[in-house]
Amino acid sequence: MVRPVIGIAAMALASLLAGAAMARGGGGHGGGHGGGHGGGGHGGGHHGGGHFGGHGFGHAHFGGGHHGGARFASHGFGHHGASFSQIRNAAVHPAGFRHAMSSLSLRNGRLLSNPAARVQIAAAAALAGWHGGGNGWWQHAGGGYGWVGPLFWPFAYNDIYDYTIWGDGLGFWNYGYPDLYAGIFGPYGYEGLSVYSRQPGRRHARGVPLEELCGSDRREIAGLPIDQIADAVQPTEAQGASLDELANASVQAAAIIRASCPAQPAATAPGRLAAMQQRIEAMINAVNIVQPALEKFYGALDDEQKARFNALAAEQRRTASAGNGNAPLVRDCGAQGAGQAWPAQEIETRLHPNDTQRAALQALQDTSAKVNDDLKAACQPGELMTPTARMAEIRKRLDAMLKGVKAVRAALDDFYATLNDEQKAQFEAIGQRRAS
Repeated sequence: MVRPVIGIAAMALASLLAGAAMARGGGGHGGGHGGGHGGGGHGGGHHGGGHFGGHGFGHAHFGGGHHGGARFASHGFGHHGASFSQIRNAAVHPAGFRHAMSSLSLRNGRLLSNPAARVQIAAAAALAGWHGGGNGWWQHAGGGYGWVGPLFWPFAYNDIYDYTIWGDGLGFWNYGYPDLYAGIFGPYGYEGLSVYSRQPGRRHARGVPLEELCGSDRREIAGLPIDQIADAVQPTEAQGASLDELANASVQAAAIIRASCPAQPAATAPGRLAAMQQRIEAMINAVNIVQPALEKFYGALDDEQKARFNALAAEQRRTASAGNGNAPLVRDCGAQGAGQAWPAQEIETRLHPNDTQRAALQALQDTSAKVNDDLKAACQPGELMTPTARMAEIRKRLDAMLKGVKAVRAALDDFYATLNDEQKAQFEAIGQRRAS
């Protein structure tokens, strides 16, 4: 039995407890035209077309018992005086790791709407399978982790729509070459990866329920914040039909990303880059579904409605800045990569490569350096004002990352093919033994 290493960030799963406190507010059910007042309220009983039920705060989902076109109702927070933006940026406080991990209220869409909570959940989960000291060396500048065991990019869909709708890019724009580097020099050994594997007859008593970090296709978690968008733009019946399409597209996209969750942990560098490529491809496919629906809905709005839609991100920026000392909502990922020096001397000492292997290794190093430069040059998230422009920028970034992963993966495969089994084992040990 592998005992997870808790580490400093283990307390971070306190966000689950904090989220429960945020979400707690009453157990009433909204009906008719007002579903969603009080915690856990559900809208229902709607008739006709083009109505959106509930003015609570959280991720929208379809209400029940309606007739005609799709209706939406949202889970309410029970915080009637707080804005959704304020709740998204509520402080996340430390508490018990064991309770949080075992209760796994990651199914709570209201909690996952808080980017700080997601960062802390990912950090705690990432260190649960790592046997190093302090924080892991592959940690993002914002405190999160791009790799949680065998999973690349936890909460990927949340990061996509956080930037698209709210202009909050701290999650999305933290990804780049350092994650590719961590894929080559994986920080987890076999025992560490076992923390993320299901065991027959057990429910992750000491492990991490990886599937919950992969994403969810449940509407209250996966859906875009349709109720907030509807409240802002007050759509006509025709526009409401387009918003219905956007909501359905968002859930389909989330299901695609969830399906990219690794079935088996990859124990080798080629396997990790293959999993990384699959995850990015799934994210691109998800964007391909949501982007046309978003553009259709946005294009159907008049100028006044567009301005109110755009203002959702401005409100988020004001609220977040008030709580974090005016820190930017978009982090410059072009500044990343400074600490990802290629361990050429360690490879030489451990592997004792021959001339053929050195040539393949040099090709891999050169390819990695070029991809690092290309990703930094391509990472220029500016002050984009519209959700459609931000989603287009997401697509460009994912395309650049996919191109980089494919290039490095091809060079890595060539190098790996020249190694014998002992050399491969030595290569895999480099990332695992790297100090904090």
